[in-house]
Amino acid sequence: MSEPPAVAAAGLRFRWPGAVIDCLVLPSLRIERGACVFVHGPSGSGKSTLLSLLAGVLQPTGGDLRVLGHDFSRQKPVALDRLRADHIGYLFQQFNLLPYLSAIDNVMLPLRLSVARRREAERWGAGLSHARTLLASMGLGPDEWQQRAGTLSVGQQQRVAAARALVGRPALVIADEPTSALDSERRDEFLDLLLTACREAASTLVFVSHDLTLAQRFDVVLNLPALNEARARAEGVVLA
Repeated sequence: MSEPPAVAAAGLRFRWPGAVIDCLVLPSLRIERGACVFVHGPSGSGKSTLLSLLAGVLQPTGGDLRVLGHDFSRQKPVALDRLRADHIGYLFQQFNLLPYLSAIDNVMLPLRLSVARRREAERWGAGLSHARTLLASMGLGPDEWQQRAGTLSVGQQQRVAAARALVGRPALVIADEPTSALDSERRDEFLDLLLTACREAASTLVFVSHDLTLAQRFDVVLNLPALNEARARAEGVVLA
């Protein structure tokens, strides 16, 4: 029997408590395993909301959402926390590294939180060896591995954050505008590294960015329209 898709959604909706309109509506969405997906859309189109739903940080207020075969629409929060730790790597826009830990210790954190990712890492060598290999693949040498994350440059921190998201070869990697702070040369170099690492690990990548020049590098492009504005006009709601 074949594996279920990385993401399968039908009638997916999310509305913040107290809001009068949905901030995200997706009639259907299917992302195959191993695909690299580029997501874009104007402000207010629900990009960050979609990522939070895929990560299990939020739950839909309507419709069905299955991630890696698990029903994210009806899971209890504790189950979502475990699924996220075991199967999802998240690359934040602001990196969210622990500045007082070394680069290598930041990368090792997911292995300390998830037995499943630690076991997967051990298939490719000891967890520490796997973390070092990822940092090296991101262009960071042994001298940087032991430096505190807070002393590294923006570009170096970004690469550490990417290695942390990829350690333990998670089935799904979510990237929230990770290249927004880079110039074009460093952006392209980093994207090369990220796409290569995801494809080598057979990880599905969902990558959000405003930079449409990057879209051609991906297998699938998902455009989220400005649903808020369109629905607000239809319902006669005035948005601030």
